[in-house]
Amino acid sequence: MARYFIEVAYMGGRYSGFQVQENALTVQSEIDRAISLLMRETVETTGSSRTDAGVHARQNFLHFDTEKALHPQFMYKMNAILPQDVVLKGVYAVADDLHSRFAATGRAYEYTLYPFKDPFMRDRGYYYPYTINMEALQEAAAAVMEYTDFSTFSKRNTQVKTYNCAIKESYWTQEEGRLVYRVSANRFLRGMVRGLVGTMLRVGRGKLTMAEFRAAIESRDCTRADFAVPGHGLSLMRVMYADGVLGENIGR
Repeated sequence: MARYFIEVAYMGGRYSGFQVQENALTVQSEIDRAISLLMRETVETTGSSRTDAGVHARQNFLHFDTEKALHPQFMYKMNAILPQDVVLKGVYAVADDLHSRFAATGRAYEYTLYPFKDPFMRDRGYYYPYTINMEALQEAAAAVMEYTDFSTFSKRNTQVKTYNCAIKESYWTQEEGRLVYRVSANRFLRGMVRGLVGTMLRVGRGKLTMAEFRAAIESRDCTRADFAVPGHGLSLMRVMYADGVLGENIGR
C-alpha cells in the first residue's frame, strides 16, 4: 500500500464547502470521484484543511492510499476529469504514516475586500464601499498576534480539544484598489479568519474601540465576534510542511 499527497487549487463558489457531505456538492467529493474513476476503484481522500462554503484555495492538500501504480499521466488525466473550477497541481509519494492534516506545520489565508463596484471581483472578494481607518485596522491586526486563545473567533458546534493558535503573521495591505488581510498560523479554528476580519472591520469603521476589541478577544465569547463577512472573500493560500517531507512532484 502506497500513500500519495495531492496538491489542489479551486474556486469554491459552487461548493457547499471542501469536506464530503451527504447530499451536497463539495470539492473533496469531486476529487474523490475523479480519482476513483481514474483508478477504477473506490478512493477516499483525507484533506489537510476544511474550507467553508464559497471559500477558495490557491493551495490545499489531500492524501490517499492505493495498492495500484498511478497512471503515468495521472495529473493530466485527473485534470481532464475534474471540473473547470478545480485543478490538480502536484502529486507526491510520501511515507505511509504521513497525514496531510496532522503533518501540516502551518496555514496561510488571505481575505480580500474591494471598495468600488467591480464585476471581475464579485466572486473573489467582498464588496465593502465604506471608509476605513487603516491605522486602526493595522493596530487591531497587530494586537491579534499578542494572543493565543481564539475561542472568541471560533464558531459554535466545533469539536476541538483546544482553542489555542500560534499566529505567525497578521497584517493588512492596500494594493491595486483592494484591501487584503493576510494571516498565518500553525492552525485555525472553524470560522476564525472570517470572525477576525468582521470584527476588525468594526474597529476600522469606528464601531469598536481597540479596548473593546481586546476585551472581545479576552472574553472567549463567540457572540462578541462578527462572522458576517462572506466566504467568497476568503482564500486558503498555503499549507506548510517541514522541509523535505513532500519530496519531488512526480505528477509533472
